[in-house]
Amino acid sequence: MPTTINIAHQLVADRQKTYWELSDRVWDSPELNYKEFKSSKLHEDALRREGFDVSTGIGGLPTAIMGEAGSGGPVIAILGEFDALPGLEQSAGSLTPNEDANLGAGHGCGHNLLGAAALLAAVAVKNYLSSSNVQGRVRYYGCPAEEGGSGKAYLVRSGAFDDVDAAITWHPASYCGIANPVSLACNEIVFEFKGRSAHAAVCPHLGRSALDAVELMNVGVNYLREHIPSRARIHYAITDTGGHAPNVVQANAAVRYVVRGSDTNELRELVERVFKVAEGAAMMTETTVKWRIVTGEANLLGNETLENLMFRCLQEYGAPKFDEADQAFAEDIQKTFPSGSVEGTVKCLNLPTSKNSALITDLVAPRSTDPSVAGSTDIGNVSWVVPTVELRSTTHAMGTPAHSWQIVSQGKMPAAHKGLSHAAVIMGATAMELFFNPPLLQKAKDEHLNLRRESDYVDPLPATAVAEI
Repeated sequence: MPTTINIAHQLVADRQKTYWELSDRVWDSPELNYKEFKSSKLHEDALRREGFDVSTGIGGLPTAIMGEAGSGGPVIAILGEFDALPGLEQSAGSLTPNEDANLGAGHGCGHNLLGAAALLAAVAVKNYLSSSNVQGRVRYYGCPAEEGGSGKAYLVRSGAFDDVDAAITWHPASYCGIANPVSLACNEIVFEFKGRSAHAAVCPHLGRSALDAVELMNVGVNYLREHIPSRARIHYAITDTGGHAPNVVQANAAVRYVVRGSDTNELRELVERVFKVAEGAAMMTETTVKWRIVTGEANLLGNETLENLMFRCLQEYGAPKFDEADQAFAEDIQKTFPSGSVEGTVKCLNLPTSKNSALITDLVAPRSTDPSVAGSTDIGNVSWVVPTVELRSTTHAMGTPAHSWQIVSQGKMPAAHKGLSHAAVIMGATAMELFFNPPLLQKAKDEHLNLRRESDYVDPLPATAVAEI
């Protein structure tokens, strides 16, 4: 009798070229948070062609889509994304950065691959369910605005995952393994200061500078950094300077902050301290300030049952297999990386040292318990309402910097397509195992419930928050 890995492999192989093409088409039309209309439509059309029941605009988000197939039984969700990043427009396969002063968006986090592989996995599971006697439903969620928009957080708040039994996802990477379920909770907050305009030479005493308030807030937060927990992070960008005329006192100015904490409780305390700094800046400048929280992402809640299952599938199937051309291109593009990034990544992943592991690796990384990961993701919100597991599959050269032009350059290469198919097989096999083995799925759900009982979870997305659509 074929194993689920063998079944998943064959079902993915039958359809993979279609989804390589889907990934490339999304790469060709990169779109930012909540503007992914072309990419979302491409995914919607693919779901309809494959025979899924499709819902659009879920959770009130215009570019969020869902496709469901099967009947009865448990619901397994496979999550995809398709948003890009600003300023990373790049030619595919290039070994030099695009120096254009007005760069457009680019897929610098590989979400073109992420969405296509997740959809391909859902198609494989759909075809598995239809050809077997196993009851169950597979859902593909096309989730917008992961890059600073917290799309999944808004979907969670809308109840889109309330009847899901388990969630599976992945992310393109420079290694193959199971993601360590560690991330930082975060909020993105817009602070808007309002003052009074005046001629900066004739009557400066009549002005109240909103830009001064922004600068004082930034100074205050910089002093705050010494007194926050070691894993906390605070970043900012001035988004409105109040104009370009230095001889006018700026009446309006705005700054956008990202505040991160190790969990949602720590985050809440840090955000309150940043609010106090903003109020102090307004008081010093005799301006007013108002703020709005626009995103909220929870720290990840792991699920050992699902992680063990996915790792077993990964060990059985192995990592993606790359040829000499893949390795040669990896070696060329690594010459553009910061010094030490390749060696540092190999060491961090605890991979055995070999030529291939240092180029584009065809090895499975050991399970990691390193808690030092400092990123944030809206998968965290999903993980608190449903048992969730996340895969990493190799799609780019070892040591490739995150959110970089080098990732964009590699996004349509043959190696990226191989990683896409590999991810689809592992996610598909994991879902099939859960359908085939109800006690295992129940074990994952029981573990999730027990962890929730032990943890004081605070939704980082306030009820008043509105998506920046």
